Amino acid sequence: MNIFRLAGDMTHLASVLVLLLKIHTIKSCAGVSLKTQELYALVFACRYLDIFTNFVSLYNTVMKLIFLGSSFSIVWYMRYHKVVRRSYDKDQDTFRHYFLVLPCLVLALLINEKFTFKEVMWTFSLYLEAVAILPQLVLLQRTRNIDNLTGQYVFLLGAYRGLYILNWIYRYFTEPHFVHWITWISGLVQTLLYADFFYYYYQSWKNNQKLHLPA
Repeated sequence: MNIFRLAGDMTHLASVLVLLLKIHTIKSCAGVSLKTQELYALVFACRYLDIFTNFVSLYNTVMKLIFLGSSFSIVWYMRYHKVVRRSYDKDQDTFRHYFLVLPCLVLALLINEKFTFKEVMWTFSLYLEAVAILPQLVLLQRTRNIDNLTGQYVFLLGAYRGLYILNWIYRYFTEPHFVHWITWISGLVQTLLYADFFYYYYQSWKNNQKLHLPA
């Protein structure tokens, strides 16, 4: 554990709390992509298959439970809550996210560090997480009403991945033989997908204007 890893984890946790705050208190999921949330639920389900068989630390286990529980809770709220689901704009959230799953699975079967079920699922979760934000970014481009909480949620998600890259750089120079190409490349791809959003988010903050993404 180092300061970059801890900051990344806390930023990731903050993004989830911001989204849950919006859904639970405002009873709205406007501007939030259900497709992205379903992909994240799949990511965590595949990544944390070892949650009850491989104990690392109490911190590690608690964080896994939080991300698993929150991701499936968000999906449930958006699909089945009698009030929240009314604010979901399915006509705009039309990205065919299922088409991301199969290529990521095939890639995980072909390129992995060890050909075992858990390792392939873990690798699959890395590849899928790298592109899971795409439906959300497309939805933000289509909608003209990006509220502050939704913008903050996406910003924190991107910041979490950026901090994790700093964590990998730190560990590369401080830990011998720390080389994980699959994790690094997946994380870099994921961070680059946020570049356009970060630019317009900064511009809106600097000019004290409402966030708008180009269509």
